[in-house]
Amino acid sequence: MKNIVKTVRASAWFVLVSGCMGAQPIMTQSFITRDGHRLMDGDQEFRFAGIHAPELHRIEDDSKGACPNDPRGWGQYFKWPSALEQESWIQSLADSGHKAMRVYVLSVASPFDAACGRETHILPPTSPDGMPVLNKQAFIIYDRMISLAGDYNLRLILPFIDHWHWWGGREQLAAFYGESADDFYRTGSKTYAAYLNIIEQVVTRKNTITGSYYYDDPAIMAWETGNELKGSTAEFVRKTAAHIKSLAPSQLVVDGTYLKIIPESLEDPNIDIISNHFYTVNNNNNPEQIKSNLASIAEKKAYLVGEYGLLPSEGMRDIMQTAVHYEHNGAKTSGIFVWGFRGHREEGGFYWHKEYTGHYSYHLPGFADNDNNEERAVVALVREAQAQMAGLSEIPPLPKPKAPLLHAIANPKQDIRWMGAALASHYRVERAPSEVGPWLAIADSVSDGRNEFNPDTDSLFSDAQLSESGTWYYRVIAMNESGESPPSNVVSVEYVHP
Repeated sequence: MKNIVKTVRASAWFVLVSGCMGAQPIMTQSFITRDGHRLMDGDQEFRFAGIHAPELHRIEDDSKGACPNDPRGWGQYFKWPSALEQESWIQSLADSGHKAMRVYVLSVASPFDAACGRETHILPPTSPDGMPVLNKQAFIIYDRMISLAGDYNLRLILPFIDHWHWWGGREQLAAFYGESADDFYRTGSKTYAAYLNIIEQVVTRKNTITGSYYYDDPAIMAWETGNELKGSTAEFVRKTAAHIKSLAPSQLVVDGTYLKIIPESLEDPNIDIISNHFYTVNNNNNPEQIKSNLASIAEKKAYLVGEYGLLPSEGMRDIMQTAVHYEHNGAKTSGIFVWGFRGHREEGGFYWHKEYTGHYSYHLPGFADNDNNEERAVVALVREAQAQMAGLSEIPPLPKPKAPLLHAIANPKQDIRWMGAALASHYRVERAPSEVGPWLAIADSVSDGRNEFNPDTDSLFSDAQLSESGTWYYRVIAMNESGESPPSNVVSVEYVHP
């Protein structure tokens, strides 16, 4: 593939990106806008496809299972991602062709969080009739996500509050005020007033890393009223959208209503994007839903399939190809996301999530370890759609991976692990008797991509061949379709052979 010069508007510099080199960060400079049913990046139409990465700012750690101290029976363990993890995930997305990403909502506190050692984005008010409080630590993580997205030119869609309770949503927000979950949708309620206040606190926040206010950051493509808001009414959406636009006039607004299109939203000047999610449980997980939605929208707004999946890959490809190619009076799907992505874990391996259907989350660039989950097929259908939307005749090669991060080694015959490199498909492990070599390849096709990896009990690799006592040195090299990374850092270990 030829080198491509990517010009960044409103800037005096450009970055050269090569198909055979690791992509360098390209700082986002311009806002995405809407022209009728099209999203625009300057004078170019902006369309995107990807694997939905819901947890760039908060991780549900499935390897720990359910929290027994949550009496509701659905309490999970959550944690904040490290800086290395967040950058790895965002680099993986950007370097694999993702132009935009929708993340999951802000989490709302519940009385059972402390017993499960978890934190949330939204804390209770400090007085009975006060407004909710933003968790400072949580929003530093959120700041970093937005900053990194800007660095890698990945546009973000940020929803506010969840219809559902598992993450902490409207039910938990209403509990702050002794109201019911349905009061969230009632615009005269205390819960709705708190929701508007959360929107204001977030949109007007000053990023502690970039120094920019959120409303003035083009890395934020759009704000979404919430996730799967089944109870949205015309009044709820109208007032919420007007509030968001009054605070962030340069950014787009997504109507997060679920399983229906509110007619008034199609005429509302404060709404830019109509969204829907497709799942088999709702009888809408098929290409015909795209055609029906585009007909209902009637070219008045941009259209987003915010989530779909939990299907065999053949059916998922049918939906994706319909999103890419089908048009209604010239209007096409602006964006579509497969559910869902998990990235590298700093301790080694990947995070993972198993759905009630038995499907697992997907890892980039796709691993044979997970062929029972059709992971490589799903990654391929997404990358195919990305190439088609970009007007390319074939899928471009991935950039070479960067060096992995090798961790300290206690016993090389039991556990050698590293933080994987973005988009690496496999690794070569090398050993030497000195820091400068000579290096012996002791394994050349090690994978770190399998599902259900538990960092507390599992090992990525063990040096079963080692049989001599002494000081030994190790390094790891990442590989993919385009070549090898530079070697990792070198780690030494004193080994005594039994």
